[in-house]
Amino acid sequence: MIPQDFTDRMERMLPAGEYRDFMASYDNNRYQSLRINSLKVQREDFLERQSFHLSPVPWEANGFYYEREDVPGKHPYHQAGVYYIQEPSAMAPGTYLDARPGERILDLCAAPGGKSTQMAAAMQGEGLLVTNEIHPARAKILSENIERMGIANALVVNETPQKLRGKFGCFFHRIMVDAPCSGEGLFRKQEDAYQEWSLDNVAMCARRQDEILEEAYHMLLPGGRMVYSTCTFAPDENEGSVSRLIHHHPDMSVVKVDKYPGMGDGNADWFQEFATREEGEKAADGLEHAIRLWPHRLHGEGHFVAVLQKEGTLPEDAAYKEEKISSYKEFKDFYQFAKDTFTDLTWVERGRYLTFGEQLYLVPEGMPALKGLKVLRPGLHLGTLKKNRFEPSHALALWLKPDMVRSVCRLTVEDERTRNYLRGQTIESRGEKGWQLVTVDDYSIGWGKLVGGTLKNHYPKGLRKE
Repeated sequence: MIPQDFTDRMERMLPAGEYRDFMASYDNNRYQSLRINSLKVQREDFLERQSFHLSPVPWEANGFYYEREDVPGKHPYHQAGVYYIQEPSAMAPGTYLDARPGERILDLCAAPGGKSTQMAAAMQGEGLLVTNEIHPARAKILSENIERMGIANALVVNETPQKLRGKFGCFFHRIMVDAPCSGEGLFRKQEDAYQEWSLDNVAMCARRQDEILEEAYHMLLPGGRMVYSTCTFAPDENEGSVSRLIHHHPDMSVVKVDKYPGMGDGNADWFQEFATREEGEKAADGLEHAIRLWPHRLHGEGHFVAVLQKEGTLPEDAAYKEEKISSYKEFKDFYQFAKDTFTDLTWVERGRYLTFGEQLYLVPEGMPALKGLKVLRPGLHLGTLKKNRFEPSHALALWLKPDMVRSVCRLTVEDERTRNYLRGQTIESRGEKGWQLVTVDDYSIGWGKLVGGTLKNHYPKGLRKE
């Protein structure tokens, strides 16, 4: 069922014994993993509470394999954004981007959001994360995952790379380009992936990757880091894309990084034999520093990662036009809600606010002007400004921690009320009349409104479990 043209090329790429091991890996079960969300919980605390069968993913400190009998996607912790279910090899690019607090970072091809949420956790709420997806339906999924993971400093947009370059020329300290590809590394994970594969599709993907990398190059600051990754084995889309970028922009180079056991090297010979190139064009220097993750060498699917650096020195700051923002004083109903609900108003009074119609957002420092962009989420969605009242959003609940809120309905995983709440039912609670933050084992999961000992359910209808 695997395409013959694919196996013929792989047999030419790999030594005979390794080719047999590679093909045999398709008969093995794929590895499944999750990544702890450090915005919500520290690694050690999560490991003490959880009940899964976990073992570490070597290249991601918060990454863990889980066993087939585990079902983390159906656990309340998943709804609370305590972890993100992510294929283990797909965690490697985010690790090598090495995102840091206070930086401006772009995830150019971001849906469904695994790498964006990984970078956001590393940023710890400081700096600006622009996370983009060109396809509207996938951009919506991306935005939902940003919300579930409690991320406040993300600008979620639905744009082409060309449009973003026009808006963000020479703006970002770090850029992730997890490019659309022919998906050869997904053959074991998604059995229908091979049906869409062809040599023509590989060539088409390589051309598209060249276009995306060109736009990314112009958005990267001097001295900035770019990580290029794919989930394919095709040299034309891997060593080829990297080498063509460096050929057109010699101020870019492949960074030598430490590799984890089982990771392989990039291969300049494969560029010469299999990649599209101009007449007489040689492979770029340093391709051996790129990383190949092979399913027969480590516990994960196929992936390619290249860490690229742009010559120059990172400037202390860059001049750009900021979005016009408002003070909390302009939103009296929200401020009254805040006084009634929160234990400390410091973050409220220092906040920067933006409205989209009736929707109120808390925007991160350094939010650029948004005019002309298709924006899905400009920071943290606080809620809706209704007539003479404010209604908090689900995103706000997932961002808050219990000690930030005056009234909390504290549930546990074992509590039958937890299952009822997630189904959308009313539950019993105690306290004063008004809004309560609902938590599961002290992880925030949603809102309820208490009236006479009954908590009216405000868990979103689209997320409720049957």
